[in-house]
Amino acid sequence: MRWSEIPKDAKAYMLYHTLIAPGLIVWILFPLYLMETGYSILEVGAFFTAVNIIAIPLTYLFGRLFNRWDIKKGLIAIDVLDGIAYVLYGLAKGAIAPIMLFAGRTIEKLSTVLYPLYRAYEQVIYPEDKYEEIFAWHLRLPEISRLITFPIMGYILGYVYPGPESYRWAFLLFGLFSAVTVAYIWRFLPSVGREERITPEGFTFKAGEFKLLLAFEALLTLAWSLAPEIVLINYVVFVLHKTVFEVTLIACASSLASIIGTYASERVPKGKGFQAIGAGMLINAFYALVMALSPPFWLALLVYAVGDFGSTFWFPFYRSWMFKLIPKEKASEFHSAISSYRKLLALFTPFVAGALASLHPTLPYAVSFGLFLLAGAMFWWLARKGIYSRTAS
Repeated sequence: MRWSEIPKDAKAYMLYHTLIAPGLIVWILFPLYLMETGYSILEVGAFFTAVNIIAIPLTYLFGRLFNRWDIKKGLIAIDVLDGIAYVLYGLAKGAIAPIMLFAGRTIEKLSTVLYPLYRAYEQVIYPEDKYEEIFAWHLRLPEISRLITFPIMGYILGYVYPGPESYRWAFLLFGLFSAVTVAYIWRFLPSVGREERITPEGFTFKAGEFKLLLAFEALLTLAWSLAPEIVLINYVVFVLHKTVFEVTLIACASSLASIIGTYASERVPKGKGFQAIGAGMLINAFYALVMALSPPFWLALLVYAVGDFGSTFWFPFYRSWMFKLIPKEKASEFHSAISSYRKLLALFTPFVAGALASLHPTLPYAVSFGLFLLAGAMFWWLARKGIYSRTAS
């Protein structure tokens, strides 16, 4: 699918994600900031778990409300909450630092309560007959943005101005930048209210397939959340004795591989989506296996890139399948319910990941390896039954 063939509103939404992509470095800096100011990997996992607990019921509640409200207002709320959280991180200093950090993380977690609105918005704003093709572009542009900006920011924060004080300035900068992204949403993204969300005639809710989707969500959620970013940061910075720059290099290698993955996914024949998802899961399993073996930095960089190639390769087909199972007028409610389900599954996984990593830095990856294998086997079995081809037709 060419860029010129993408509708104007869909382009504006993709460019919004491209604009906010550099700010995702905060997801690396915040746990690293905690570790460099005295928190152990186990304590960081416990800290994240404590904040997780409050988010589960709120996710579904907000999803139901946005069945009636304009989803665009929810996207604005996400950026406002993230901006406030990042400013609190930046101001966390002295005796009140733990309070500020916990308050900021809680507010940032509240913004994730609204993240299902991204998927609900995409289900409406993207052309229904082009989901698989358009998600290749949806993934590609933000990865290009990260590929350009992450090594620059990583080098500055890793070698030119290293340390927690510089991280605090970065938090403040990205917190204030949220004013720009809020203005962009308000000016360039179309509203999506109730009247824009009408399920096409002939839609049939497939309860059996939806149960399979939930089973896969369980495997995938546990596979990723048991080896979260804090495990990588702990391994690279405190075991291999590198800096945030090397962590961003891994992110950049992953972005480059993801971009390649978007082009590879476009070459998968119609009706072969489940085979593509199954193959992607096996690639993810290979990444987790190598990481479980405590590789040197260069191999960790390479294998993370391989893993992200696999994730990008299968993602468009999975999201397309998901969207075909959910009625549009209930999109925000369904996506929020799925998100609450994920949060419930991952409620204690930061603590478990921290505990495993405290026993051995790469032990969490071994658990992820087994879960990715199960997920891959599930989709190869579904492909043999021909479910995806019937859903896509």
